[in-house]
Amino acid sequence: MHTVSMRLITIVAEPVLADRLTHDIQRHGATGWTLTEGRGSGSRGTHAEEVPGSAVRLECVATEEACARILGELAERYFPFYGVVAWVMPVDVVRGDKFV
Repeated sequence: MHTVSMRLITIVAEPVLADRLTHDIQRHGATGWTLTEGRGSGSRGTHAEEVPGSAVRLECVATEEACARILGELAERYFPFYGVVAWVMPVDVVRGDKFV
């Protein structure tokens, strides 16, 4: 089976940012995304379990160039002002044409 090397970018953020982030990643070249609600603990402390949607996890597969643009925007517009973390991993995808 043929695969294509791409990047998986994962962003965990405050739920108030969900619409803005999905718009931004598509503007920078991602063709789609997956958003899930969650909770956890990090440098800003533990999120209250009784508050639904205390964090969102946004994932998308994109080219290396698109991921670089997305990370640049996160660093400039979001990291200094909001509870946001992000990471990128190399992935091999089937049906790579769906992501470009």
